[in-house]
Amino acid sequence: MLGVSLIMPAYNEEKGIAPVIGDIASVGRSFENFEMIVVDDGSSDRTGEIAEASGVRVVRHAVNKGYGASLKSGIRAARYDTIVIIDADGTYPSSAIRVLVGAMDRCDMAVGARIGSKVRIPLVRRPCKWILKNLTQYVTGVRVPDFNSGLRAFSREVFLQYQHLLPDRFSFTTTITVACLCDGLAVEFIPIDYLQRVGRSKMKARNFFTFIGLVLRLSILFRPLKVFMPVAAACFLSGMVKLGLDLAVAISESRNLLDSEIVSTTAVVLLLAGLQIALVGLLSEALARRSPAPEWNPRG
Repeated sequence: MLGVSLIMPAYNEEKGIAPVIGDIASVGRSFENFEMIVVDDGSSDRTGEIAEASGVRVVRHAVNKGYGASLKSGIRAARYDTIVIIDADGTYPSSAIRVLVGAMDRCDMAVGARIGSKVRIPLVRRPCKWILKNLTQYVTGVRVPDFNSGLRAFSREVFLQYQHLLPDRFSFTTTITVACLCDGLAVEFIPIDYLQRVGRSKMKARNFFTFIGLVLRLSILFRPLKVFMPVAAACFLSGMVKLGLDLAVAISESRNLLDSEIVSTTAVVLLLAGLQIALVGLLSEALARRSPAPEWNPRG
């Protein structure tokens, strides 16, 4: 159905959710068909009550299931085909929603990239984000200004296509970004501001390693050679270096190169490991290319 469904996951956001809902409601009036769904993810404060008092639809989780699980619940409850997601902490400018929805006429997913003139990302997070951004760009082969922005618009069909891959935690946005780019879907990154959040962040330091593992797993699924070939090359080159050292030692000791054992077990193992990893990578690449795209499930 034509229209826009905005999904807002919320967990213990009672301090800031009311003004965010008010700002988004004013933006929503510019659309002919618009709804806002707040997913109360097992909050222990008054988040759900405040959202209901604001007159928006509220989907409740009895327990905290995670950011991705909240988005899935909200999207499955949505009435309209264009989905917009946004956080409840006041960090994303609601004025960008119209721009993102407008971009959906020319792309499959419009991402609000946090590269505007006012960006308040804590300094402690920036090195980790730089590493993850460059890893994502290496895997996808595309410049990615912001791989995990929580403000974006996409069609219901995109969600249905990748819902079997989307995790229940924070890596939902990273997963759908990498999946779309690896499959060649049109993704447009639109610069937005990123403001100071209200309340405490739910992100933990361990999430960095979760994101690293996630990007590597997605690479093996969509672009396996991006992972296997560098490892194979490292093993093979190490084996060649060790073989060269073995030969150099044998020559320096004036040993007969034909009658004596000059090649070490280490060199043989590294060379064979490089060859086997390369073959596994080629097989994985062939399987990835032969795998059909997942069927869309109209019931979500």
